[in-house]
Amino acid sequence: MPVSDGLAVTRSTLRQQIADALRDEILGGRLAPGQEFTVKEIAEGYGVSATPVREALVDLTAQGLLDSAQHRGFRVHEYSLGDYRSMIEARSLVADGIFRGLSENPPDDPRTPAALAGVRRRGEEAARAAGAGDLNVLIGYDLRFWRELSALFGNPYLSDFFHRLRVQSWMCAVPHLRRAGDLRGRLWSGHCELVDALVARDAHAAHAIVAAYNEDALVLIESLAKG
Repeated sequence: MPVSDGLAVTRSTLRQQIADALRDEILGGRLAPGQEFTVKEIAEGYGVSATPVREALVDLTAQGLLDSAQHRGFRVHEYSLGDYRSMIEARSLVADGIFRGLSENPPDDPRTPAALAGVRRRGEEAARAAGAGDLNVLIGYDLRFWRELSALFGNPYLSDFFHRLRVQSWMCAVPHLRRAGDLRGRLWSGHCELVDALVARDAHAAHAIVAAYNEDALVLIESLAKG
């Protein structure tokens, strides 16, 4: 039994590692929307067996990042601007609920003050990457920032859902941003400002910060999509 348990952990870890690596390939623009590939191609590329690759691809399909292409393997999902608008609306509603919850926590709630300091550090790194126009670094820290922030709400189902929305939003935006050239000064860098509002337990200020961010992001992506 201990041996099989160990193998299960190793297999599960490999499955997650492959899923994470493929997600990074998509967000990095190295796997483009609509691009097709097979389990065999990915397994050979990573030098692993087909089983964890197939499991990872099924996981990414369930997360909305891939489509199963019958008899051809898998295809990177293609999102539209309409999808992006809907994602913005959905993540705004979830974020507002998180902000209200955090602002209503008792002042001595151990989940908030010290934990927000850790979230701020992610925000500082994200803001630096945004200022430098470094999209790859920004995406990584931005996803960690929002994942850790949403985890403070204490509902893992909501946190997982919100994380998927954030990943899908980036996936939709990345192809347009990659064609934009110099991104310095064009990417949101208000992470620390948002943390300050939450430390002050000001859900209204947090909402205003994120509402402005979402509006700017939507305008930017729509303008880039129009060329």
